[in-house]
Amino acid sequence: MRVIAELPHPDFKITIMSMNQKFIIKTEKGVYEQIYKVADMDLLKGIDSVFELLDEEFLNKINERFKEMNRDFKANYEKYNL
Repeated sequence: MRVIAELPHPDFKITIMSMNQKFIIKTEKGVYEQIYKVADMDLLKGIDSVFELLDEEFLNKINERFKEMNRDFKANYEKYNL
């Protein structure tokens, strides 16, 4: 796996990698991760297409999903660890 880029974002870390003819977009916030894989053949402009995918609307949804993940985990953790 080869790291192609690390993009700055105020709320989470974004790493773009390449492996087995796929671009892998990995986002990390604390102990949580979200990973998206896209075949490089599906993207007409290569890595530039990956950057276009990461628009403000999509990044906001990723951030909301991180919040949901945290809420879900905390609720389940508290259910078993009172």
